Formats: sequence, structure tokens, C-alpha cells
Amino acid sequence: MISRLVAAVLAAVLIAPAAATDAGLARLARSSGTPDIPGLKMVWLAPWGDVRDAHPWRNIIVHQTEGRAGSARVGAREQSKNPTRRGVTVWVETDGTVYWAVAENLVPTHGDGANRHDNKYIDNSATYHQVVGDNSIGVEFAGNFPDVARGPTPAQVAAWKILVKILQARYDIPSARIYAHNWIDIKDERYCEGCWLATLARTWGK
Repeated sequence: MISRLVAAVLAAVLIAPAAATDAGLARLARSSGTPDIPGLKMVWLAPWGDVRDAHPWRNIIVHQTEGRAGSARVGAREQSKNPTRRGVTVWVETDGTVYWAVAENLVPTHGDGANRHDNKYIDNSATYHQVVGDNSIGVEFAGNFPDVARGPTPAQVAAWKILVKILQARYDIPSARIYAHNWIDIKDERYCEGCWLATLARTWGK
């Protein structure tokens, strides 16, 4: 577990920054269509439209699924067929491939209503029943089967470092509004879903 996390951190620090500058990402983030984003392998199941027509996303929620390697690809394609089903807009495979599954003006069903108000991970006074699927774009990281406590792969972390900057720049979302699913919803007690990835993203934003 520790060695995998160390490798993931090294991937994020050494690989992702060389892929593209923040200024270049910011320009790409406001574009339309299916742009090539340096450092990311993107599979566009739904192209970007004019960002002014996108749903008014205010937050980012990081999810992790118990699926096997390959489940992000399957999940994204199913999501694309039925965009408002339970799931998310963006899926990240174990090899770092990012699937943009849903048009950005549509709202998938994700989250459980921001039902956590115990301040276990963060101060929930600003999240309780407020950080919900309707105002939060969801990102799902696949592949922690059969050990739900296993962290993301180095390739996923490297992709996340670029992807989260794209999401923040496109929808003007500050780092303080990046949340792990477990921070806002009462989830599986065996592990903290999305917590490490959300913490990394907030740290990168400083």
C-alpha cells in the first residue's frame, strides 16, 4: 500500500507537470468539441459544447468504485447511453484513461444528498444538504477491487493532476470546493472513498 502511494506521488510530481503548463490548460479548458489535452488520454463519449451552456457546476466530488480494472470504460459507456442514471460525468480507468461520458449540461445521479454532518473529515456546516449531485460534477476512479482500501494507481494520480485543473478552470471551481465522497456522505466505513485524491487536489491548488 505504502509503496503504491509513493509511486503515485512520484508520478504526480514528476510526470504531470511536464505534460502541459497551467496557462495552456486554462486555454484548453474553455474550448469546445473534443480537444487534445496534453498529458491525458481522453475518450470523448460526449463532446464539450459552449461552456456558457454547461450546467452551473460549483463543486467537484471524487468517487471511487469497487470495480475491477476495465470497469471505468464499461461504466462510462453505460452512463453515456443513460446520462442521468446513477453515476458520474467523468470516469478514470486504472491506466489513466479519462472517459468524458455525459454532456456537461446534463446531471447524472450521484451523491446521497450530502447527509454527513458529523464533521468527521471536514467542517460539514457548509456541505450538509448543500454539496449535492445537482451542483457538483462527479469523477469516478475505478479499479479498487477486491481491496476497497487500495489507493489509486500512479497513472490515475498523474491523470487526476491534469484533469482536476481542467475542471477547475472550465467551471471556475476553487480547490476548497473539491470534496471526497466520504467527506459529504456517510459511506462504507471500510475505507475513505476519494479522500486521498481530494486531499491531493486541494494541496495542488495551493
